[in-house]
Amino acid sequence: MISGSPPEARWVRAEPRRTVPTPALLRLAHRAVGPCRILQVEPLLGGLRNTNFRIQIDTSPDWLVVRLYEHDASLCQKELDLFRFVARSVPVPSVLYAEPEGFDDVPPFAVLQFVEGITFQDLKHRGDFVALAEGAFSVGGILAAIHRFTFPKPGWLAPGLSVTPQILEGANPIPRFVDQCLASANLRWRMREEQRDRTHAMVWSRASQLASIEHEAHLVHGDFGKRNLLMRPERGQWSISAVLDWEFAVSGSPLIDLGHFLRYERHSHPLLEPHFSRGYLQSGGTLPHDWRPLARLADLVALCGSLTHDQLPDPVVGELLELINATVENRDHQLS
Repeated sequence: MISGSPPEARWVRAEPRRTVPTPALLRLAHRAVGPCRILQVEPLLGGLRNTNFRIQIDTSPDWLVVRLYEHDASLCQKELDLFRFVARSVPVPSVLYAEPEGFDDVPPFAVLQFVEGITFQDLKHRGDFVALAEGAFSVGGILAAIHRFTFPKPGWLAPGLSVTPQILEGANPIPRFVDQCLASANLRWRMREEQRDRTHAMVWSRASQLASIEHEAHLVHGDFGKRNLLMRPERGQWSISAVLDWEFAVSGSPLIDLGHFLRYERHSHPLLEPHFSRGYLQSGGTLPHDWRPLARLADLVALCGSLTHDQLPDPVVGELLELINATVENRDHQLS
């Protein structure tokens, strides 16, 4: 592993969310590709909200992925809509079949073509600085392509790619949202009062900067982390082969994705920069002069939101608190 790079392993589910018998998976495969036999089944680990299985069938050399949407039934249709929306510009899995409403005892699901590659996180852990620079440049270029899509207004994206009303209307919606997070019972139980006070003060001290981005309405992936980016070598260089997990996509500021991708980047030990931002700019993305601190501030909002969730493992809570502390104190994080 590259020295100084945190493993970010605290976010990984160690086992699948549910066990699905092979006959049940075969029933779903039949709907996608017709009569076949399943030769092999492998759970795809790491997702916290849904269940994914990789299956090999006897009628095709290509592996398939069965993706079960268990957290929110509407997210299946939303992700399908986004795949169609971006497919000409952004590498996403091909959809072979889907049942956005589910059927019988099966939740909404999609059968996708398996995309070869390793996650950017695994690429990072190989310790190859040349490969990492190539990969970061490619990721920056694809992120610029994502952000070229725009919507009439900011907000959560729903099925049909309709934009729902923002959570808070009126002045200073972002600092007020953070205050709502800080007042939630889950967050108050996890974060000390002194840290809550410092986070509140820091966010409100940057209210004018946050106001400059609150009306942006670009397509934002919303979970642009290294485990959702598949990489593979092409023409002798590492490039992105697929962007996964679009459930959290919103219409908003590109800085949300920028901050998320660079969440674990240390100023004292840069690994992804300047390759990532160079790829972003060369592919048509635009960055304000103070984009790094602004992106970190945008990610702070997401971190506070995460602490309001139920059933967070203790190591994840500790990681979130350290990242928030590092942002509030304007220092490198100390995760290792």
